[in-house]
Amino acid sequence: MQESTVHNLKQLAVNLSGELHYDDLMRTLYATDASVYRMLPLAVALPKTIDDIKRLIQFAKDNQTSLIPRTAGTSLAGQCVGKGIVVDVSKYFNKILNIDESAQTVTLQPGVVRDELNLYLKPFGLFFGPNTSTSNRCMIGGMVGNNSSGTTSIKYGVTRDKVLELHTVLSDGSEAVFSEISSEIFTEKISHDGLEGSIYKTIYRELSAQGAKEQITSQFAKPEIHRRNNGYAIDELIKAQPFAEGGAPFNMCQLLAGSEGTLAFTTQITLKLDKIPPSQSMMVAAHFNSIEACLESVNIVMKHDLFTCEMMDKTILDLTKHNKMQRENRRFIQGDPEAILMCELKSDDFEPLKNQIDTLISDLEQSGLSYANPVLLDDEIEHANTLRKAGLGLLGNMIGDPKAVACIEDTAVALDDLSCYIKEFSKLMETYNQKPVYYAHAGAGELHLRPILNLKKQSDVELFRKITTDVAHLVKRYKGSMSGEHGDGIVRAEFIPMMIGADNYEILKRIKSAFDPNSIFNPGKIVDAFPMDKALRYEPDAEISEIKTVLDFSSSQGILREAEKCNGSGDCRKLPEFGGTMCPSYRATRNEKDTTRARANALREFLSTSNKVNKFDHKELKEVFDLCLSCKACASECPSSVDVASLKAEFQYQYQKANGTSLRTKLFAYNNSLNGFGSHFPRLTNFMFSNSFTASVLKKSFGIAAQRTLPLVSSKSLSKIVKGAINKIDKDTCIKEVYLFNDEFTNHLDTSVGVDAITLLEALNYKVTLVEHSESGRSFLSKGLLEQAKDVANKNVYVFKSLIFEETPLLGIEPSAILTFRDEYLRLADDKSSAAHIAKHTFLIEEFIKQEIDLGNITSSQFTSEVKTIKFHGHCHQKALANQASSFAILNLPEHYSVTIINSGCCGMAGSFGYEKEHYDVSMQIGEQTLFPAIRRAGDDIVISANGTSCRHQIKDGTGRNALHPISILKQALL
Repeated sequence: MQESTVHNLKQLAVNLSGELHYDDLMRTLYATDASVYRMLPLAVALPKTIDDIKRLIQFAKDNQTSLIPRTAGTSLAGQCVGKGIVVDVSKYFNKILNIDESAQTVTLQPGVVRDELNLYLKPFGLFFGPNTSTSNRCMIGGMVGNNSSGTTSIKYGVTRDKVLELHTVLSDGSEAVFSEISSEIFTEKISHDGLEGSIYKTIYRELSAQGAKEQITSQFAKPEIHRRNNGYAIDELIKAQPFAEGGAPFNMCQLLAGSEGTLAFTTQITLKLDKIPPSQSMMVAAHFNSIEACLESVNIVMKHDLFTCEMMDKTILDLTKHNKMQRENRRFIQGDPEAILMCELKSDDFEPLKNQIDTLISDLEQSGLSYANPVLLDDEIEHANTLRKAGLGLLGNMIGDPKAVACIEDTAVALDDLSCYIKEFSKLMETYNQKPVYYAHAGAGELHLRPILNLKKQSDVELFRKITTDVAHLVKRYKGSMSGEHGDGIVRAEFIPMMIGADNYEILKRIKSAFDPNSIFNPGKIVDAFPMDKALRYEPDAEISEIKTVLDFSSSQGILREAEKCNGSGDCRKLPEFGGTMCPSYRATRNEKDTTRARANALREFLSTSNKVNKFDHKELKEVFDLCLSCKACASECPSSVDVASLKAEFQYQYQKANGTSLRTKLFAYNNSLNGFGSHFPRLTNFMFSNSFTASVLKKSFGIAAQRTLPLVSSKSLSKIVKGAINKIDKDTCIKEVYLFNDEFTNHLDTSVGVDAITLLEALNYKVTLVEHSESGRSFLSKGLLEQAKDVANKNVYVFKSLIFEETPLLGIEPSAILTFRDEYLRLADDKSSAAHIAKHTFLIEEFIKQEIDLGNITSSQFTSEVKTIKFHGHCHQKALANQASSFAILNLPEHYSVTIINSGCCGMAGSFGYEKEHYDVSMQIGEQTLFPAIRRAGDDIVISANGTSCRHQIKDGTGRNALHPISILKQALL
């Protein structure tokens, strides 16, 4: 970057009340969206005020650059990619300003999340209808820019139908409000001087010209296709006054919706709302043996009053088998269908709804097209919808370089044309030896069709263009729309002249010029398009050297491809109120830099482009991984299953090879040895840790947060207690023999929990055996000391490989420790077959007890009938690699125990993370999201339970409450 440019950016930063970033990391993170494109922006701005936006416009004008508006960055066509300043409104322009209940309208800023809006509207009995698959993180500004629609468009229409008013800043820095106006006001606007008046003059001149309406109608997509987004919506404007006698009042919002931020900068939006849908829902998930049969049935089902009609093909369904969360969501699938069609009906009354469902199934059965028609209710519908919503992200789960590429994925045709169109489309794909992916909005005549291409190869980049061009011709022949809801962006803008005709395209160019004569707003989109096969994430046919790692990433064909699994869908930006854990650091800071997506993108960028021998040796990577808590939520909640915790561990190892390992890092990594030493002198150790003076000296010396309490060592380690104990259980009369893994945290810090576990299991007639073994290696892993972690893994695999079988399983108390056997050991151990064998028979102690309950070996009659209420918080690794159901089940075993799982995400401690002074505030912010408030609301008579040692410590520091391990609670409940 030139010195003069840096100087100008520095000056701009001083003049903004918001943020301006022009460092390499932030520019890298905003160089991509969810598309295949990459352009390094000049800078990234996060404006706080309208004056900030005006200053950015003036800067762009003065410096011959551009502004690229952005909200969640989930665009599939490259709308958010550009070489100017990316203006991210998601952090500060995110307020709901006003609701008019009687008029059923809401006014808000563009950075409000769609599902967040509907959560706010629910008490009023209202909601915003358009519902994209990204609804828990996409924002209203982006939905307006793309004219988004989603699953509900067949019932509630598209975003354009809902936009009543837009407050904007125009390209000259003036403010303009666009809303419904009469013909008289339209005429008055034409007479105005200034940019707004010029815009109205241009619109009037272009659309009232002789033959313009006929030309537009003949060339644009069929009007019955309600999802159509090719170019600017002049086909909608000609239906309004003064261009159509008796037409609706003119509203420029019709044009601005779907304009992708190329005409004006939106700062405020007023939307028309709908009443909340009927309360009762039922869904028929029709199963088909062929795509053709599925599509033939669409016209049949659409004769019913459906609320949604969504399709998934076998490619998507097969990918759901490899994602932990989606495996649970696909339980309704019967057999191995080539496609399913999910048809949802709603009513306020059950009987009419049941009759509708029966009629729908009867019609399907009479057609003979489907082979199974299961009916889904309540949570089953939610699971099915979550499965479908994960479709985009799941496509990132395809192993290797060939991916399902977005280019022809947004075509829409009239419903009557859909089956014939898809038949021709399939034949066309056969000429390219392609078996594309089919999914999404069948009921709206739109399927997300994706070819499988390797855009790292020039030959496939050429196919990328050829396939898109051929499909554009096919869509044009059916008078369809090349873009139904994802927008033109970069990938489709080149084809707009073909889709709407050259003369109509010239009208669009003149409209763009009227709004934005200097092309400040998002250039290269819709008009004067960037080439669709340039500025890709990779330089085609570029050589990428093999990257050697300690962790085994062969299941993804290497660490680079593990990072590349992230396709930018942004699931990691969902907020705490929408459940799950991912991504705790983003939820605390609301910074893109702190998302799972940012970490994967940054790693991909530097591993692909770095000229260093050690490609990990970049301070930017250190910065982007800094707030990763290694919670592992991404491994299960991200549809692409990007394992950022493993990426971070490998990065830390490689970075420390070049830059050394700090004393504090070693202190935390070797805490088991230090605790072992301290346990020889427990009174002295605990005095040093608890005395305010000595503790403060220790904390200050090692960079530990002053506000933290330090964990105290047990007076006697579990290994010493066990050595002196006599095992009273006879191997011949016990129910089973189990091996208990004496992890480093239980051994030295939570010894009482270990004693409770042994006592409980023996009381239930299980023989508990402990053997000499190494620590789990969790602390080494969390600090990137992978050679030490590998050594520990190999030692433990060697110890247990001849002991652990189905009849003699390995149990563990601390989730982060025992689950290394099921996770990292599979990447670390040299003896992979033995590691896999042990992993298969390794369980959290709660999992084992639940299995025994299910077998009838443990019953509630063995426990107290006392009444207790318990709130349980599960460890992140348990949620990601196992589930909380086992803890819930065992805590419910006593007859009168009432248990609730706190919907809490991550507690924020994450091992050493919450101790480190620079991370303390973020750690506590994470705790305050849901966990701490839930515990504070719980009365003193309610028992708080948590099975993670770090979680219990965080709960104590954050709320003052003592949390108990489920095993301790169950042991206390023994008769």
